[in-house]
Order: sequence, then structure tokens, then C-alpha cells
Amino acid sequence: MVFELAGKKIWVAGHTGMLGAAICRKLNELDIEPLTVSRAELDLARQAPTVMWMKQHKPDVVFIAAARVGGIFANDTYPVEFLYENLSISANIINAATEIGVEKLMFMGTGCAYPKNCPQPIKESYLLASPLEPTNEWYAVAKITAIKLCQAYKKERGHNFISVMPTNLYGPRDNFDFDTSHFLPALIHKIHIAKQNNQKQISLWGSGKPQRELMYVDDCADAVIHIMKHYDEIDPINIGTGLDRSITEIAQMAALALNWDGDFVYDSSKPDGTRRKILDTSKLKSLGWESKINLDVGIKMLYDWFLENEEQIQQKIKQKSFIQ
Repeated sequence: MVFELAGKKIWVAGHTGMLGAAICRKLNELDIEPLTVSRAELDLARQAPTVMWMKQHKPDVVFIAAARVGGIFANDTYPVEFLYENLSISANIINAATEIGVEKLMFMGTGCAYPKNCPQPIKESYLLASPLEPTNEWYAVAKITAIKLCQAYKKERGHNFISVMPTNLYGPRDNFDFDTSHFLPALIHKIHIAKQNNQKQISLWGSGKPQRELMYVDDCADAVIHIMKHYDEIDPINIGTGLDRSITEIAQMAALALNWDGDFVYDSSKPDGTRRKILDTSKLKSLGWESKINLDVGIKMLYDWFLENEEQIQQKIKQKSFIQ
């Protein structure tokens, strides 16, 4: 049966973040105005205010897209923030949702929560099958705990709480800070600066050989809405494109999209991270959904957004804030 969203009070927690904002855009396309609250108004890492706010506003449906996010450097530098804040945010919202009788809740997991060395493409059943990738274990542990909390409430009390596992996302509202961002937005920022300074060489971390699956965030948000309507199982479900490319290939695509003709060099002193990571999207395809936005098109769209919002992006980088 289809879970209808029309006529429901829908809260998108983390609406200012990349994925949260994309979910809001998709809901607006369905003529649904989501319920939102800013971090200045409500700190989701604090339990009592979160419970009070949810009791006051009583959402019927909840998307949990709020999280502290970042790349390898950020995960390694801020383990407390990545573990404690993400645990607190998800646990507070999930527990409060049980108290007020939320009809359906979706938690945004991450493909980073899967083990470092597991068969490819990665099936949902591989979760916790072997050790995590050390470069992002703090974030992964927090996400896994929230997924298990959703499963526990579903198993013990019958709450319709589900989890999704998006692959690596990029798009509008991405983080372009060199120290805390993921690979692609940092690369686009580097190439942009290289163009401005007539720089002909850019350094990349590691060997350039690891394979990565990248998904445009609005593509993911479309899948999220589809899953909310059509999926109720206790196990998480992957969201991805089904395609991956090497870091070198992605860098070359970005250079082409940004019209930069320089060269890339590799810093072998920096970690590669997971050698390959691509999600098995068989379960998602069985629900009748497939990715629509190709990587080359998505990179160009992201750079166009960067150019339109460069002033605000630079201000956010100075603030060193990557809570979403």
C-alpha cells in the first residue's frame, strides 16, 4: 500500500542542510509545505527542548536529515562532535517521535556506515558484517546506532520507522571548505581557484585509484520521497546510482566541466580511504525507482550553483560550521 503524504504535517529535520533542503524542494513540487525549525530556534542535540518542540508541533511524518557531516579530515579531527552530536540528534528525535505518535519516520543513514572491506556492490545485509573504515568510524557508529534504534522501536513497539542508506551525495548547499568537505566539492573549489590564479597543477589525496559512487542530492531526495511512500521494512534500503568511477576519472570530469586544462598530482602521504564503495540498489529498483541525473551533468549543475552563491559559500567557510 502507498503511504500518502498529502494532507500530512511533515517535518524535515535538518532542512538547511544539503539533503534536507533537497527533500523540502521535492515536497514543494508536490504542493506540500514542510514543517521546519532553525538551529537557532532549536538545538536538536538537547533532549528536553526537542521533545517539547515536537509535542507542541505534532508532526505526522518525520525525515531526519539533521547531522554533523564532513570528509576524512573532519571525521579524524572532530571525533567527539561526529559521534556525540549525531547520536544525540537522532536519539532525541526518534524517542520523541514515539511519545507523540508520529505515523512514519525516516532516518537518513549513510553508505559510509558499511564495513571497510566488504563485497561490492554493497548489499544492505553487509551492515556490521566486519570492521568499519577507520577514517569515518565515529560518524558511522552514530549512524548505525540510530538505524538500530529505528529497528528496535519497529520490532518491539511496531512503530513505522525506516532507514535509508544514501551513497556519497553532492549538490546545492554542499560544503566547499577544504578542511571539512567531501572530495568533489573541495575539488571544484580547488579548480575554481586554480582557474582564477592561472594555476596549472592541483594536488589530490592518495593515489587517485579508489572508486566512488556519487549522486546528485536532488536525485537522492526524489528517491527518498518514493521510498517513504512505498517502503515499510525493518531493514535499511540503499539509495545510489549503481555507477562508480575512480577519483582520477571524477577529477578529469570536473576539470572538463569547469573548463580547466591543468594537471593533477597525487599526494601519497594522504589516505585513500575505502578502496571501492558502490551500493547495491536492487531493492530500490524493485520499488520502481532509478537514478536520473548523470555525474557529468550533476558536476556542471553544482559548479553553476557555486558561482551563483560564492559569496555566501566563502562566508560559511570562514564560520567553520558544517552542521546540517
